[in-house]
Amino acid sequence: MPAVRGKLTAAAPLAPLVWFKSGGAAEWLFEPKDVDDLASFLAALDPAVPVMGLGLGSNMIVRDGGVPGVVVRLGKAFGKVEQVDATMLRCGGGASGILVSSSARDAGIGGVEFLRSIPGTVGGFVRMNGGAYGREVKDVLVECDVVLRSGERKTLALADLGYTYRHSNLPEGAIVVSATFRGHKADPAAIQAEMDRISAEREASQPLRSKTGGSTFKNPPGHKAWALVDAAGCRGLRKGDAQVSEKHCNFLLNLGNASSAEIEALGEEVRDKVKAQSGVTLEWEIQRVGVAK
Repeated sequence: MPAVRGKLTAAAPLAPLVWFKSGGAAEWLFEPKDVDDLASFLAALDPAVPVMGLGLGSNMIVRDGGVPGVVVRLGKAFGKVEQVDATMLRCGGGASGILVSSSARDAGIGGVEFLRSIPGTVGGFVRMNGGAYGREVKDVLVECDVVLRSGERKTLALADLGYTYRHSNLPEGAIVVSATFRGHKADPAAIQAEMDRISAEREASQPLRSKTGGSTFKNPPGHKAWALVDAAGCRGLRKGDAQVSEKHCNFLLNLGNASSAEIEALGEEVRDKVKAQSGVTLEWEIQRVGVAK
């Protein structure tokens, strides 16, 4: 491995870093000190070694055999949010959705309240065009700064990302180190009220205090994934310690000691049952990474 100024750990357990609390280890876990550290490391790293970014791990099943290559996790140095002007914020790739929306409120910038409800980091939701409550990242993103797998730094405009529903054309192995979001001028009290409404709605409808991975399946055109899962009789379905949430059946839960294999197999069983019942093939929204044991 190339020399680093940050922290580089071999055989680093990933289960503690992801919401499901399951899965194997990263061959290497790299927590860069700053952008220079990340860029020089990737430039010097053998091009054959795979690289993957990890945010809060809220939308991810790490398979039990672990993740080969290098997993990059952005720490405090990448967690800052700065006001650019009256309607724009520049946010580090490691900043949480909660921090971004709170900073926007303090700056009197409306339109990004929905980020409060995305339990991830800027890097993660820029990569997958995260969204909730009728808005998506593509509605507020101006540009993002990335470090490519080669170590080259690049600024990508909104149009470069080719956003569609929960998808971007961000190059494989690229790490989002910052993003600029644009909202509109608004009253901080009104912004806070909208954030409170979103929080209350999430609390009422989603199993937030469980070991989960967020929305499991994408909403197919013209359908709600949870309704298809419910109609197929999968609410509460179990496989070992993995369960389809009874509160919101587009969420899978780890009730205790479920393996990632059990969680993924439960998801596949749900897909089969939905296909048989409705003819609709559900697509995974949760990322499944690494190798099976």
